[in-house]
Amino acid sequence: MAPLGTAGGIESRFSAYVERLATTLGHADRGVPFRAYCTGLLLPGERKSVEPMAARVEPGRVGAAHQSLHHFVAKAAWDDAAVLAGVRDLVLPALLERGPIRAWIIDDTGMPKKGRHSVGVARQYCGQIGKQDNCQVAVSLSLATDHASLPVAFRLYLPEAWAGDAERRARAGVPDGVCFQTKPAIALDQIRTAMTAGLPPGVVLMDAGYGNDTALRDGVTALELTYVAGVESSLTVWPPGVEPLPPKPWSGRGRPPKRLRRAPGHEPVSVKALAEGLAPEMWRPVTWREGTNAPLASRFAAVRVHPAHRDEERAERRPEEWLLIEWPEDEEKPTKYWLSTLSQTTTLDALVETAKLRWRIERDYLELKQELGLGHYEGRGWRGFHHHATLCITAYGFLIRERAAIPPSGPSPSGRIETPDLPEGFRPRGSAIAP
Repeated sequence: MAPLGTAGGIESRFSAYVERLATTLGHADRGVPFRAYCTGLLLPGERKSVEPMAARVEPGRVGAAHQSLHHFVAKAAWDDAAVLAGVRDLVLPALLERGPIRAWIIDDTGMPKKGRHSVGVARQYCGQIGKQDNCQVAVSLSLATDHASLPVAFRLYLPEAWAGDAERRARAGVPDGVCFQTKPAIALDQIRTAMTAGLPPGVVLMDAGYGNDTALRDGVTALELTYVAGVESSLTVWPPGVEPLPPKPWSGRGRPPKRLRRAPGHEPVSVKALAEGLAPEMWRPVTWREGTNAPLASRFAAVRVHPAHRDEERAERRPEEWLLIEWPEDEEKPTKYWLSTLSQTTTLDALVETAKLRWRIERDYLELKQELGLGHYEGRGWRGFHHHATLCITAYGFLIRERAAIPPSGPSPSGRIETPDLPEGFRPRGSAIAP
């Protein structure tokens, strides 16, 4: 478990944190299991599912603690959004003391899962193992500064086969109002909710799995937010100096033509083809931050383009944007592409630094999974899945607050929440080695 801060006062700070959040749970009797569950997530241990956490938190009464925690996470009808709003209200001020919100990062994460009955499980791409496999996938929105980031929304993606299966929905307790949505559509809903809540705005960052979705990019722009969106190499744009033909002249009969036209010499190109045709002087090395062992640097170019998605159905081209391209000198072809609505005066260095800030979501998921057991929930239902994720984010928020209180030049944190002794011979289910 990552250190939580200096040892002095950590227990009292944790108590104050969970007591404030317990008011969002709806009933006073939920405060005790809430504290116990968050404590179990923060304590060291191989598994962060209900049974082993119960044994760590209350080793003298494992059975009763297991029953209490299971009911709290799987069945109790508290509101995930209310708890996450409470976490946000407690943690964001600590983040903002170290600097402004720079970015809103949208992404998804996959959690391998056996069987077919756990809510939303399907054979789909799982980033954790880097291939198609049986897993659950959830979409999230995180707010990031230069120093830390906090997830503020987290929702399971329900595949279309699940969304249309009334029997499986009923068994898993999927709410009636939840219908099939693509992951970009879920992300856009999360952004709209964050806007309605008045969260500090930032540049919206996304990888190509989201950035290639024109409706999502248009939706972000409609909310008056800027973005840096990863796109695939096949996405087409109008390069500098190339334009579509205007609509056909009106014959005087029927409606006047309004659609732009394409013709030889008036056609968009893929971003890959555009990148490979750029002059050598367009490319420049950029260093964006310090890595673990050395500065992180690569070679980039940026040009102003007009995205070309379905503009033959439009009366005018889409607005001009930045196309940012990464092509390391030791690679045979470009490796990454981004579209960005940042200002035309944005420098290449600033474009790269902003695009690369998306690494913070990878740090979030790494800690949420490895340290806090995000993927360890063993229940099958919609409510339990989201309750467990909310509690993991709650525990993570406490870690972030503790770290934010440490001055950049201060000593490394060293304290932990005290760990009770486990019952002799205890061995959690789903674990090859007892903690």
